[in-house]
Amino acid sequence: MGFEKFIVVDGRGHLIGRLASVIAKQLLEGQRVAVVRCEMLNVSGSFYRNKLKYFAFLRKRMNSNPKRGPYHFRAPSKILWRTVRGMIPHKTKRGMEALNRLRVFEGIPPPYDKTKRMVVPSALRVLRLKPGRKYASIGRISREVGWRYGDVVEKLEVKRKEKSAAYFEAKKKMNALKAKAAASL
Repeated sequence: MGFEKFIVVDGRGHLIGRLASVIAKQLLEGQRVAVVRCEMLNVSGSFYRNKLKYFAFLRKRMNSNPKRGPYHFRAPSKILWRTVRGMIPHKTKRGMEALNRLRVFEGIPPPYDKTKRMVVPSALRVLRLKPGRKYASIGRISREVGWRYGDVVEKLEVKRKEKSAAYFEAKKKMNALKAKAAASL
């Protein structure tokens, strides 16, 4: 990735760890990054195995007072955020500033639905995982461990896709009219 003012990455179909490492490097170099559609991130290994792993993680808590941590985020965006945090020296000033340059979202919220979304080829599941290997969706794992907003995000995504399709149809008509006008000159 070259240096730009702001990079919007579409999380759909990426492996979470590989994507997180690329994002962490970009953040440390000063790049601002937003990741959308975190619920569609993937993780290698079967769904059942990953679910068991997450439940094992949930059991790790402070014995005397669990409120003191560690905190177990259920939302897919926060799972990605925590993965990136583990790859950044987040206790230093440099690391804190880098982490502040990261934005993560489920679905594609309004400011980002009209911007160009990038993919990271080195983190795409179809390019990195051998065909036939099992993988799981972070969104499905999140739902199993207590994330309650999957249905809401799906509903909003359907609405966004309808709007996007209507815009694209109007754009195609406009381009056809422009081509017709240019041909008549």
